[in-house]
Amino acid sequence: MFYALSWFLVFSLLALWSLAAWAAHAAAMWAVSNAGSLAGAPSGIDGFHLPGWLATWVPPEIVQAMTSLLSGLTPVVEGLLLAAPALAGGLTLAAWVIWGLGSVLIVLSGAGLHLLVAMWRGRGRGSQPKPALQTAA
Repeated sequence: MFYALSWFLVFSLLALWSLAAWAAHAAAMWAVSNAGSLAGAPSGIDGFHLPGWLATWVPPEIVQAMTSLLSGLTPVVEGLLLAAPALAGGLTLAAWVIWGLGSVLIVLSGAGLHLLVAMWRGRGRGSQPKPALQTAA
């Protein structure tokens, strides 16, 4: 009975792991495939303003330096967004590798749980007295 419960738990965890890996892969593929469409969007960095309560505490030189830094990073980010759809094939391979490693770990922990149940059941039987052997006289 304990063997069946332990393997039911292992297969349930394996099903949940597979579902989670599939959902994460689907979300990542959607994000990667739609990343190229974000490259042509206006950045909005020019309209960056600090709230009034924070502007009194931050020197204007720092605000200007941060704005120019973000403006300089805009071409780099756009280039990465345009290259992102090409990464979809590698993302699928990475998802399969991660799913496989996780599945192997779950099955190995199931085997360890199986051995633990076997040791627990063997210990329980070892404490019972054994019947004496009858010898013919």
